[in-house]
Amino acid sequence: MTTINKNAPKSAYAWRTVDLVTAAIIAAALGVAFWGYDSLIYPAVGAVTAFYPPIGELQLGVWILPAVVGMLLIRKPGAAIFAELIAANIELLLGNTWGITVLVSGLAQAAGVEIMFALLRYKRFSIRWAALGGAFSAVFEVFYEYYAWVPDYSFTNKLVYMLCGVISGAVISGFGGWAIVRGLAKTGALSAFAAGRESK
Repeated sequence: MTTINKNAPKSAYAWRTVDLVTAAIIAAALGVAFWGYDSLIYPAVGAVTAFYPPIGELQLGVWILPAVVGMLLIRKPGAAIFAELIAANIELLLGNTWGITVLVSGLAQAAGVEIMFALLRYKRFSIRWAALGGAFSAVFEVFYEYYAWVPDYSFTNKLVYMLCGVISGAVISGFGGWAIVRGLAKTGALSAFAAGRESK
């Protein structure tokens, strides 16, 4: 007689309780980090780049991190959206420069990562794909910002703005997100995940 495990996921894409809890904890921690970044570092970078504001978009990857980290960890549909929106809500609750629009940005940032890994059928999670996911996410966010924050930029300024955002998305959120997941995996904290088992 076959024993049925009622706790087993119905498919490879089904979320487990450990997926929800772990992703929520990490995303919440990144949301708190957002708040600290918004308060301390963002104004300083803004002052340094004031001579040519479009290059300030080199910071963009910071806010895409939860989407990339969530996807690299959970590796299931909705992972980027789940992690990014939790982080954005924490940032909103703690107070930030942009108010409730951080939720719109969160959706835009998560969408790029979700689409990239959906195209890969959630089967490839190397550092290369993490970087491409971060870069693709930046494109979505920058197009939103063209409308919401920098509608008066010239074509050249918008091009520089996009380029800086894509570079930041690839480097900070792509490579950085990969490094965060690998670092957590080496501690043994991710043993319930494929990302944790791959580090051994």
